[in-house]
Amino acid sequence: MANIKSQRKRNRQNEQRRLRNKTVRTELKTRVKSARDAIERSAPEADDNLRTAQKRLAKAGGKGVVHKRQAARRTSRLMRGAARNG
Repeated sequence: MANIKSQRKRNRQNEQRRLRNKTVRTELKTRVKSARDAIERSAPEADDNLRTAQKRLAKAGGKGVVHKRQAARRTSRLMRGAARNG
């Protein structure tokens, strides 16, 4: 445990951010997985799932939850899969 007051505060802030980011990353995984599954099945809701996953990836990349390039790469892979199976 830190002895310096500002470091204690920093530790509290980091923990809050970690928990907030964790929920976003979990939702990202779920959205991408549902989009990928819908694309593979050629389901009618595939377009909506894909759009939602894209939106969430872009938002997470913009906020720094995941790196911008990682968000772009994952979006690109989703779109490439949609083009193949679509």
